[in-house]
Amino acid sequence: MNSSDQVWWKSSTVYQIYPRSFCDSNGDGIGDIPGITSKLDHLKTLGVDVVWLSPVYESPNDDNGYDISNYRAIMGEFGTMADFDAMLAGMSERGMALMMDLVVNHTSDEHEWFRQARSSRDNPYHDYYIWQAPVDGREPTNWESAFSGSAWTFNEATGEYYLHMFSPKQPDLNWENPKVRAEVYDLMHFWFKKGVRGFRMDVINLISKPWRADGSLPDAPVVQQGFLQPAFEFEHMDLDSQPGKGKWALKALHLPDLKASLSRWQNGLHGRGWNSLYWNNHDQPRIVSRLGDDGPQYRERSAKMLATCLHLMQGTPYVYQGEELGMTNVAWPDITHYQDIETRNMYRVATQEKGQSPDKVLRSIHAKGRDNARTPMQWTAQAHGGFTTGRPWLAVNKNHDHINAEAALAQPDSVFHHYRQLLALRKQWPVLVHGRYTLLLPAHPHVFAYLRSDEQHSVVVLCNFSGQFQRLPLTELPDLRAAIPLIGNLPFEEWPMAPDTLASWEARAYRLPHTPA
Repeated sequence: MNSSDQVWWKSSTVYQIYPRSFCDSNGDGIGDIPGITSKLDHLKTLGVDVVWLSPVYESPNDDNGYDISNYRAIMGEFGTMADFDAMLAGMSERGMALMMDLVVNHTSDEHEWFRQARSSRDNPYHDYYIWQAPVDGREPTNWESAFSGSAWTFNEATGEYYLHMFSPKQPDLNWENPKVRAEVYDLMHFWFKKGVRGFRMDVINLISKPWRADGSLPDAPVVQQGFLQPAFEFEHMDLDSQPGKGKWALKALHLPDLKASLSRWQNGLHGRGWNSLYWNNHDQPRIVSRLGDDGPQYRERSAKMLATCLHLMQGTPYVYQGEELGMTNVAWPDITHYQDIETRNMYRVATQEKGQSPDKVLRSIHAKGRDNARTPMQWTAQAHGGFTTGRPWLAVNKNHDHINAEAALAQPDSVFHHYRQLLALRKQWPVLVHGRYTLLLPAHPHVFAYLRSDEQHSVVVLCNFSGQFQRLPLTELPDLRAAIPLIGNLPFEEWPMAPDTLASWEARAYRLPHTPA
């Protein structure tokens, strides 16, 4: 094993916290930093090594903190800098590192840089952002914002358009300006000096724009999100959408597509880069509702299957808050319940401008809306799931009465304890961290199977992505007759002696007894 294999984050597990929805300590209905500190033992019990914190910087909250107005201050709703320091100390005491979300493709339009920049073309901060003159009296290109509508907004004071790939209140920074780069490096060091271990760079692929030699920008298709290093790839997040029609155009997942996508990254980055393994984040719906079965019979089993399939691949696993409980999507009856800017804009355009049926649009929102990930964390069966003593900023999912952390910790075979076992296995078996990945049964419509192997060990992973029994083509798999059970979502004693079938949503991992050639 070479020195590059020894870097600490390769064997770590990251837990993402969306602070507004994690835990409210003061009863104002908004999650906060002291609330996070109060729940650090939950993360320690799970086995987390790194906490990824979504933005807590000062912000007017047009996009829930992803529009930053001051990179060196804490948002008042979340607490103070002293609260942040106490949280960081609590993580350090428990052996956990902190990774912050850093948004430097754009700022808030309320950031002092932009206040200055928009006032005059001669202002020293004007070139911190991207400006273009009107073309034929209108927007300079056909670029569209990720949140619907043009990516350009006219600024009366300078007679120019400014670029915003997201909300008009999120103007894009000009990374061609060396002063902008210096500002970003300086603010990063501010947090490093406090003890932050690293940053997740939000939409970092968008900082480079396709400039022409004359300083203009060309017409182009809508820019899509890309990845980081370690690589965050979004390819598998689009497989249950109709090609070319965006995420809201739903279609059933074809499992061989998912296998091909994940395998391409597993093999392509082996020895060259490092994968980030995730099913959920603050922008994605709950995976048990998306690819599993969130009904009462199979919710826990399918949540465990999905976790097993992902966590035994090569890469650093990311657990999004509530994923370890098997939290589900929410389906509110009308648009007034939703807070997300992307969701509300899409609903307006789809129903008012395109004439689509509100019921049809809501079905897409129920499946893909970002508020699915942002409903408050479900800590107990009490009012508002124990998230707050006040009125939550976003309603808690009604199923908190039986899906909550208190119940999960008390149940030995819960989704939580399955995640805990998976995290522990990665520390016990280096093959699960560094071993080669080989896809098995690539064309099977319901079974995701793969092999992890190194010079000493091999592990076979079998996952049934369906609610029906699946017979395994044993001649296309390694010999499992003497294989040793490693982990599964059914008790070992229920595994058949001749393992030629998988039960509904079943997952199994075996350790092979021989040393691979």
